[in-house]
Amino acid sequence: MWILPLLGYIGVILGFSFLTLSIASGLYYLSELVEEHTVIAKKILTYLIYSVVVVQILLVLVDKFPLGLTAVGVASHGVYSLNLRRFPIVKLTDPTFLISCILVLLNHYLWFRHFSAHPSPPSSRYSNPSSSSYTSSSIYGPDELPPTFTDVASYFGLCVWLVPFALFVSLSAGENVLPSMGSEYATGEGSSFVSAGKEPGKGPGQGREGMAKAVVNGIREWVGETGELMGFWKGERTKKVF
Repeated sequence: MWILPLLGYIGVILGFSFLTLSIASGLYYLSELVEEHTVIAKKILTYLIYSVVVVQILLVLVDKFPLGLTAVGVASHGVYSLNLRRFPIVKLTDPTFLISCILVLLNHYLWFRHFSAHPSPPSSRYSNPSSSSYTSSSIYGPDELPPTFTDVASYFGLCVWLVPFALFVSLSAGENVLPSMGSEYATGEGSSFVSAGKEPGKGPGQGREGMAKAVVNGIREWVGETGELMGFWKGERTKKVF
């Protein structure tokens, strides 16, 4: 077969492209919602952090999760909450922000190593463990099965990545913050905001762009400029030349 595998590759490429565009559109939409409802967004983030901490504590008490790794996760969410002090303003050189970025990577590495150290479970939760070739880890009882891929993915999504991703999207809400005392924290050197259509540092009082939108716009501009240089389409620069 030649045509069917080719269609498979084309389908994978198109699916990945549509998924990327959907994620970018979702970031824009969430950024707009946060900008319009900054106070509500801060409350939601606060309750979200509390909820994740409660879930992690319950996992220790009920499911016997490792106490050390859970303590690191709870402490990490405590550091994440410190970013809400000046919400939605953030400064990229702020030690709290830098430590938060490091803790996200550290939590991912520690929990990935923890879950990958356990043997793969049988195909079904309800299958007989004695009939399978795997051996249970010491943290599981003789009748307990290791977590499935769905369990691990859900834990990473909700307890490791959810709060940092929500904070990243919410930082774009600073576009609509009015100048006030201490506003140099957001607009000074090392700020996360850049002027719309201008390079950072061109002058005060210009429009500002948040982190999430800056990333999406930067990628979009790079794709547009690359397409113009390669001749895929004609942009404003090309029209001016010809």
